[in-house]
Amino acid sequence: MIPAIVGNLDLALVSLYLFWLFFAGLIIYLQRENMREGYPLENDDGTRAGNQGPFPLPFSKTFRRPFGAGEVTVPNDVKDDDRPLAMEQTSQAAGSPFEPTGDPMASGVGPASWAMREDVPELDGHGHPKIRPMAGLADFIVSSGRDARGLPVHSHDGQVVGRVSDMWVDVPEALVRYLEVDLADGGGKRLAPIQLVKIKSDHVRVHALYAEHFASIPVIAAADKVTKLEEEKISAYWCGGKLYAHENRLEAQF
Repeated sequence: MIPAIVGNLDLALVSLYLFWLFFAGLIIYLQRENMREGYPLENDDGTRAGNQGPFPLPFSKTFRRPFGAGEVTVPNDVKDDDRPLAMEQTSQAAGSPFEPTGDPMASGVGPASWAMREDVPELDGHGHPKIRPMAGLADFIVSSGRDARGLPVHSHDGQVVGRVSDMWVDVPEALVRYLEVDLADGGGKRLAPIQLVKIKSDHVRVHALYAEHFASIPVIAAADKVTKLEEEKISAYWCGGKLYAHENRLEAQF
């Protein structure tokens, strides 16, 4: 008799072991690829954390971005944001929270925190800015809900701070992202995130900010586009108002 090529080897068991090895390698690979952004990890004070996790950082990879946006290499071990933060730790105990030391609405701490994103607009699949004012979009209309344009804007303390002059739309998603508020007394225009306002039948109601805060909302540089960094700062200021606009908001709400 001619002996079998594999003898007494159990091919089914070998296949199972090979699948286990492949699946373990796939998990390690995906986890390392997931570590390209946000790593290496840092401590609260900005120093490099001693525990980076069970898997090593992936090898650096360079990505060529579309529409002439250049290249980016990650991970690169370069801090994207080295600005000093106006905050102090409330206790020496590890894990104690930090509190802002300057203007909490603009400190970049807690609910008012923002990331150092690129100071360029986010682009759609055709290389055009995604978020644009409806005044420059002839194909867009308000087909449902309330059209906020022209309505007065009431702050949390009941004052009329301006009127809605336009609505900024995420063009690919066909969603309103911001209301453009023309401040009273020639204070200029500011953007208000649509999620933080309530559009009533005869006015727009704001809970996050009081009248005194509207003039300090970060201003955008261009009239027809908003950059990713500007979006970060605008959203951070509005969200910071939910906690820091008044001292009473620092306590538990019932």
